[in-house]
Amino acid sequence: MNGMRLKLARSKCGFSLRDLESRIDNLVSAQAIGKYERGEMSPGSAVLIALSRALGVSIPYLLASQEVELSGVEFRTKCNTSAKDRARVETEVIEWVERYVQIEEILALDSAGWSCPKGMPRRIKGPGDAEKLADDLRAEWQLGTGPIPSMTEVLEERGVKVLLTELPEKVSGLTCLVKRPNNRSAIPVIVANCRQTLERRRFNLAHELGHQVISPGGAEDIEKLCHRFAGALLVNGEHLRREIGGRRSSVGVREILDLKRLYRVSAAAFLMRLEQVGALEHSQVEYAFRTYANRWRTEEPSPLENDDSERPKRFERMVYRAAAEDMISISKAVELLRLPLSEVENGLRGPVVAHASHR
Repeated sequence: MNGMRLKLARSKCGFSLRDLESRIDNLVSAQAIGKYERGEMSPGSAVLIALSRALGVSIPYLLASQEVELSGVEFRTKCNTSAKDRARVETEVIEWVERYVQIEEILALDSAGWSCPKGMPRRIKGPGDAEKLADDLRAEWQLGTGPIPSMTEVLEERGVKVLLTELPEKVSGLTCLVKRPNNRSAIPVIVANCRQTLERRRFNLAHELGHQVISPGGAEDIEKLCHRFAGALLVNGEHLRREIGGRRSSVGVREILDLKRLYRVSAAAFLMRLEQVGALEHSQVEYAFRTYANRWRTEEPSPLENDDSERPKRFERMVYRAAAEDMISISKAVELLRLPLSEVENGLRGPVVAHASHR
């Protein structure tokens, strides 16, 4: 029994020791559960199963002997996050990363494929440095200067694990490192909030990447610099200046909405980007937010369709690959994907088509 994980899972549910005692029908006392959490006792199989069910976590999660733990967890919030919410998200991330690493090991892939780009994390001091960092990262990753179709795919291809899940409404996302035993490299993880619009999720993914490539030392406001980095990464300055035609006396709403859909960012972020690249004056942008764009920060105009372009696919793809090559059983694929058997079978063989009988 991994006592720390038991305690984390209990916190995610918001249970006291006595609450958990009641939830498992008083199979053991609250004092005994406390001893499990402190590593002073181990539960029998019946109690272990009851704890797993009551807490909504798997038995392997509770029994893990090699501890995977999170470090440097940073929630991006508009307000303080409750201990219960933090514990729920951290529990989900740990369970998911363990399944992710497990399938990578089955396929003999290196989970620590992430290596911070050359010269990063970089200490930067102002907006100009953030712009330069975004340009350098695009060059390092050979992304060119055009729009990025999928931020999720860019991150997953380079070793950053991306989890899309339901976070508290005011939490935009989080970033952390997953520490593994035996001195193996830590795994960077970015968690995005599926409640948010596609535009917001893309921007938040780029923002969280900023926290991986920007050194916190020396920056007066790391959040503002990560915002500037995200805007510059998604809407390259050189490319935008070509599209917009340099400095402008004004820009029409239809043009803004068309271009915001080209770059797949929010209209408010795109309007700010026009000022940042020198296409519009600060006074022009201020006027826009006072008039036709006064609701753009809360209501997205001409929103992107909520397609699956930013849905993480690598983990699912690896599981289906292992199952197709008989490296794992279908039941193991069901366990890893946490999907119904029928859905996994459809993913492997396609839907069953009824054939008309011939007389």
